[in-house]
Amino acid sequence: MKSNEIIEFVKTLKATYPDATCSLDFETPFQIVIAVMLSAQCTDERVNKTTPALFKRCKEIKDFVDIDINELEEIIHPCGFYRNKAKNIKLCAKQVIEKFNGIVPQNMEDLLTLAGVGRKSANVILLEAFGIANGIAVDTHAKRISNRIGLSSESDPEKIEQDLLKIFPKEHLKDINHLFVWHGRNTCDSRKPNCDTCTINKFCKYYKNKKS
Repeated sequence: MKSNEIIEFVKTLKATYPDATCSLDFETPFQIVIAVMLSAQCTDERVNKTTPALFKRCKEIKDFVDIDINELEEIIHPCGFYRNKAKNIKLCAKQVIEKFNGIVPQNMEDLLTLAGVGRKSANVILLEAFGIANGIAVDTHAKRISNRIGLSSESDPEKIEQDLLKIFPKEHLKDINHLFVWHGRNTCDSRKPNCDTCTINKFCKYYKNKKS
């Protein structure tokens, strides 16, 4: 896409989803770290039903270190992969306390040293907790939309992110993170995309091929 098309593309998505924001509920930086961990292979809706009890039980980062792992596993069980997630949550909390004086780091390099935090998660944490948008969280929605529209032909999330960073100006990164999630959930479904009512179908390679 040309630069003017990119601007139109973003503006159209913003007009389509004016309320596009993070779907995970949290109040503190460490709570979004936990919520993002739990959201792996799980819906945000399910996470939001699980975290109130968890955050009531663990009010401070130290509480996540001290909680018995069996109790933690029981609380987060509905989110799936609970054993691995519980182990990462406890280790992550320990790392934040011991390596970062109990403060969630505000840069990609340090976040990636935390248990259970990959690049996608780190991008979400930076954006939602600190308002820092230097990258794009490539989840299943961003990957699908990028491939269908033709923004990237890659399958690896990190390579897709690098392709997207070459296309979208920095001032639009914050919006793209949210807009791709909302568009994927509401229009660009994995099995039955609503191509005919899609507001950005004129930019889409998948739609053009489908019509031809």
